[in-house]
Amino acid sequence: MPTPHNRRERPAKPALTLTGIIDTAVSIMEQEGLQRVTMRRLAQALDTGPASLYVYVANTAELHAAILERLLGHVDLTAAHSDEGDWRTRLDAVLASYEQVLFSHPALAMSALTARPNGDNYLTLLDTLLALLAEGGVPDLQAAWGVDILLQSATASAAEHSVRREDAAADAEWAQLRRTLTNAPPARFPHVHAQSGNLLSGTPIERRRWSVDMLLNGILATHPAK
Repeated sequence: MPTPHNRRERPAKPALTLTGIIDTAVSIMEQEGLQRVTMRRLAQALDTGPASLYVYVANTAELHAAILERLLGHVDLTAAHSDEGDWRTRLDAVLASYEQVLFSHPALAMSALTARPNGDNYLTLLDTLLALLAEGGVPDLQAAWGVDILLQSATASAAEHSVRREDAAADAEWAQLRRTLTNAPPARFPHVHAQSGNLLSGTPIERRRWSVDMLLNGILATHPAK
């Protein structure tokens, strides 16, 4: 008869840590997609039970927020500390890098609309944007409220464009939209007909920079009602 193996001879599993859990979660997302990053799938990858994970992460939403927090560390903040360009240009560069990080992970971009990261990477991004707004002379309360709008806009833009990239029918839908606007009956939709060219004009970079400038102008000019 074969000699039974003593279970004590098996290599000990590495101790669970929050860092190790997030490392594994990011790996699953990159290989299988964010929809597969569940507590059950994560527990399977870590060779443990889901209950063990709840000591570190309360639920899937918190797990996705932790993944987002990790990826925020990839946002390039170099421009913020550069002497090149005015504060608006440097702020736009930071937001563009933030968008690109989300754009590279389509499902995460959608999740970021509701995820609430709360780690050092998020705080560093927030502090950097607030510093640039302060440099531009934006009053404190307007900056505090405005930075939320800037991040919301960048997050929504990344989510929209990343979803389009993943949609095989996106090009056909865009072409259909162009035809719809161009062929809008002028008698019924005079303004749409007249503006059909403008509605679809501009490169993504031009439109993003315009949206940032538009928001900054509004943040500077609009005092919160008391």
